[in-house]
Amino acid sequence: MRRQWFIWMIVLCFFCSLFPNEAKAMSVSAKSAILMEQTTGRVLFEKDAHTKRRIASITKIMTAILAIESGKWEELVTVSERAVRTEGSSIYLKQGEKIELKHLVYGLMLRSGNDAAVAIAEHVGGSVEGFVFLMNEKAAEIGMTNTQFANPHGLDDAENHYSTAYDMALLMRYAMHNEQFREVSGTKLYRAPNPTEDWDRVWRNKNKLLTHLYEYCTGGKTGYTKRAKRTLVTTASKDGLELIAVTINAGDDWNDHIAMYEHGFAHYELVKIKADTIVKDIDDPFYDHHLFVARDFIYPVTKKEESLIRLERKLLRPQERWKETGVPSVVGRAELYIGNEKVDDAPIFYKQEKKKRSFFDWLLGVGSDG
Repeated sequence: MRRQWFIWMIVLCFFCSLFPNEAKAMSVSAKSAILMEQTTGRVLFEKDAHTKRRIASITKIMTAILAIESGKWEELVTVSERAVRTEGSSIYLKQGEKIELKHLVYGLMLRSGNDAAVAIAEHVGGSVEGFVFLMNEKAAEIGMTNTQFANPHGLDDAENHYSTAYDMALLMRYAMHNEQFREVSGTKLYRAPNPTEDWDRVWRNKNKLLTHLYEYCTGGKTGYTKRAKRTLVTTASKDGLELIAVTINAGDDWNDHIAMYEHGFAHYELVKIKADTIVKDIDDPFYDHHLFVARDFIYPVTKKEESLIRLERKLLRPQERWKETGVPSVVGRAELYIGNEKVDDAPIFYKQEKKKRSFFDWLLGVGSDG
């Protein structure tokens, strides 16, 4: 009996090796990690992604996007003593020098300048403390519910400065909607004028995935402190699929990101589902030929999930009072499901009938745009 059980275990292990679980087939060194699809925000892989941890210099993604959104891109910033005295990584600003905000953002993102972070904060927020308020306000707006910022650079000088892998992916997803941020994040080499010297400042991006390790990488931000350890946020794109990877406290972050990207690109593809098909050939004469959906659905799925995709339609029951008030513009929802899970939805609109203009309307100019 014991021998028979042993043989069955060997057979079972053999078949499990032939059909490995996709999620368990990949492991990462990071304490927390996540792989998110850019367009939809779908999480393709995660490991302890909602645990609050120190985040080091990936903090500067928030600093950069606030600077870009401030509308002060080409304004001159006067560098303060506080900025110059900031410890850690630096772009070696000089007290009293005047430098355009855009150059500071490049120095912040490519070389992780802590002095640049403080100079940006003071110029955009009026003070470091005022800028931190803006950081937390933006975090709440984005939906970063497990994040607290205490400075613009990520140094370990505050206990109440933390985030999660999931929240940082949300931040990067938000920032990547900004074309200026995309350009800065994806820049490998940048030259900035140096007003006190005869040579320009030349900054090479610290993101090795972008510069030479991974051909599909499109940008990101590195980070390290003694307490946070190595942190990294990057983006990558292949065949129309845009991904975001985050690792926190990782011993081998470059390879962690490559492994996550290769997993995502190998198993997922963006599919387009025509949403208007759900409002065609409706039995109800009130709605038939009067409905439309303004956008199609685009969603990342695996090959197995493609056969599980379905659309459902939910419509309001026509009301008698609509004869007086008119039919509302939104009369239902088109819902996208993968199996039993709803993954997206969009409003169903009612096409309002245009009233025909009478001769008197034309004479009086009623309904005319002119």
